[in-house]
Amino acid sequence: MKKLAALLIILSFALPSHAFFWHKKDKTLEKELQGKGYAGTLPDIESKIEKKKIQVTEPMFEPQQFDNPSELKPVPKDNPAFIDIIQKKDKTSQYVTDANNIIPMLEKLYDCIDENESVQLFVSKGNLVTVNIDYLIQKYDGKPESYYESFRKLIEVNRYVKTLMELRKEAAKYQRYMAYTESGSIYSPANIEQQLDYLKEEINSAILLLREQG
Repeated sequence: MKKLAALLIILSFALPSHAFFWHKKDKTLEKELQGKGYAGTLPDIESKIEKKKIQVTEPMFEPQQFDNPSELKPVPKDNPAFIDIIQKKDKTSQYVTDANNIIPMLEKLYDCIDENESVQLFVSKGNLVTVNIDYLIQKYDGKPESYYESFRKLIEVNRYVKTLMELRKEAAKYQRYMAYTESGSIYSPANIEQQLDYLKEEINSAILLLREQG
């Protein structure tokens, strides 16, 4: 009995000390692992996740190769209907801007004829018109814009203004010396007035066409 009592007394003193030792060890380990993440063993979850299958999208149409340039369909540049469609869609094209700049010049020439101004003023304003139309023709000749109705009308007006400028200059120089015979009747005031009236109609027609497209 004495031995058993002595053993119980020894254990009563030894157990608190041992428990304190392991409690202190746990605190030290906790400080070392603090901020270092999970210290245990992660479960195996890869086997539970199915890998996603990569889907490959196939083109709906097979690409076509053109080894021969003749197989390509040409743009119908010579088709007036095609040109008209482009003209209606593109209202801010450079041609429209360039052509519209001629409108004030045509209006001044029209007023010059309508108000019966001098030959000198007619030639001066006519030269301004022809120089600008010549530039427009040179810039767009052979291009799709040359199929526009307004472009063709400007060519007609340009040709007619040049003809009448020469006619009026020659008439002012020679008509006093020429009888109004068959060869000189073209210089007669009546004929010149008739030609100027026709030019006014052409100028007015050109202005309307230019305004419609712009």
